[in-house]
Amino acid sequence: MNLVQRIWNSSLGKKYLMALSGVVLVLFVIGHMVGNLQIFLGPEAINRYAHFLQSNVELLWPVRLFLLAMVVLHIISAIRLSLDNKAARPVDYAHGQAPYAASLASRTMLVGGLVVAAFIVFHLLHYTIKIEPLSKIAGTASSSPLKFADLKEALPTGEIRPDVYAMMVAGFSNPWISLCYAIGVGLLCFHLSHGIAAMFQSLGFRNHVYSPLVEKGAKVVAVVLLVGYLSIPTAVLLGLGKNHLAKAIQQSHLIKDAEKLNPKGLQPNSLK
Repeated sequence: MNLVQRIWNSSLGKKYLMALSGVVLVLFVIGHMVGNLQIFLGPEAINRYAHFLQSNVELLWPVRLFLLAMVVLHIISAIRLSLDNKAARPVDYAHGQAPYAASLASRTMLVGGLVVAAFIVFHLLHYTIKIEPLSKIAGTASSSPLKFADLKEALPTGEIRPDVYAMMVAGFSNPWISLCYAIGVGLLCFHLSHGIAAMFQSLGFRNHVYSPLVEKGAKVVAVVLLVGYLSIPTAVLLGLGKNHLAKAIQQSHLIKDAEKLNPKGLQPNSLK
């Protein structure tokens, strides 16, 4: 326990904790992007992928809780390090200016990180929790409105699974939602453009020889993530998946009505 306390309370320990939690979160951001990019492979690919994740509950929830713990650890470590730095430098820089070598990204890491955390909460409320104000589907009849959770597809076997492809198209078809995502992802990638390099430095993998390469690599990763994530709402606004969404809305109404008549489940080909 003394070792844990020493790590938790030491400046070096805080940096290690923030860096290691950062590694986990960066890997998740990359993996999440790769998974979401399956939207370009068509409805079957991303719906099968999403169904695989959602159906493995015994794995899904431990991973979610682990990621949540990493986010909390990362934020707490960042706040504690920021407070330590202010305590060590109680007098502000002359005229409020930071050192010349400090970039805008490095000087706004804490504030930017907290804004990114707020964006993550918005993202979870939108696509994971699917709260009603954010998940209403525009264009559905007021007498029988649909939400993201209502978008389902019936397989030939009679199995019903969420139509994640249609959910993504429905969500990003709203220009304001897409704009919010563009801003949020932009801030995330701006945060990572410095954070990845700082992560390597905290873990001791950055020196005067490799420093330029690490800094350039961090910026390249940030740009790739930015392009990858923003390609999805951009493609949707340009028309990707509009025909599928229209068909999905029709089928989801049929499934919804059929489930009311037969709560025990649908029979194969019952929607034809």
